[in-house]
Amino acid sequence: MVDWKSLPAFLAVARAGSLRGAAEQLDGAHATVRRQIEGLEAQLGVQLFRRSAGGLELSAAGRKLLPQALEAEAALRQGFNAVRGLDGEAAGRIRLSADPMTAHFLLAPVLGAFLSLYPDIHIDMNLSYGIDSIDRLETDVSIRHVTEPEGDAVGRKLFPLSLGVFASRGYIDRHLHDAGPRGEGLTWLGYGAAPELQAMIAASPFPGAKVRHAIADPAMHMHLARAGAGMTFLAAWVQSVFPELQRVPGTDLDRRRSTWVLMHGDLRRVHRVRLFVDFLYESLLERRADVIG
Repeated sequence: MVDWKSLPAFLAVARAGSLRGAAEQLDGAHATVRRQIEGLEAQLGVQLFRRSAGGLELSAAGRKLLPQALEAEAALRQGFNAVRGLDGEAAGRIRLSADPMTAHFLLAPVLGAFLSLYPDIHIDMNLSYGIDSIDRLETDVSIRHVTEPEGDAVGRKLFPLSLGVFASRGYIDRHLHDAGPRGEGLTWLGYGAAPELQAMIAASPFPGAKVRHAIADPAMHMHLARAGAGMTFLAAWVQSVFPELQRVPGTDLDRRRSTWVLMHGDLRRVHRVRLFVDFLYESLLERRADVIG
């Protein structure tokens, strides 16, 4: 198979008439150009240049190769021109991953506004409580609630993610006054076998409250809490969307995590991704007061 990397060296020598002149054209080393020419000649089994008083001249084989090499160069240049600037256009697809709660209640209006401004950008969304890998290019942009991003992810920290104990106003009015000193008589909505939840309950003012049910979906926790079924841990922004939810008196907000807009470092030069990330950042930052509680 022909080493296509040698073709620029062949054309540069043909144009300059010397290895030194070709190296200057290619902004490379004299020895590198010589090795590339010798390698190409070895692959083809012919001598492409002959020495003369004026320098290097094309041999008969070199003169025969020259038109094809020029044609290949022109085709490559045409291809480069066709794609150059595509990443500078406000068009194309962006893969976005986020957890369903954030997507449904925070991102939907933001995405609607963005897509109205940029109708040629298309969003492919993956909603999951798992984390798509930015390092493995499983997603382009991700909304994550973490302490610090890992791997090749870069982006912008929005604000602390405030987690608190929430219940409906009616549930608090009916049950909190009669609860025991450790929350006896109150109900936690459970996630099942979730050690992190157990640790959060133990650190809360209500470690003695009974954990009932096994519900893996945070959105269902939110809706059951709205319906008065008990207490649960939710992001503080839920109160701005559903004012019937109230932070249970006597509880504090956990702000150990932050909300980030993240992308792979290689995508910083892609115009549509930069537009999208900047728009997300500015739009979500406007809701800072609601999100941090």
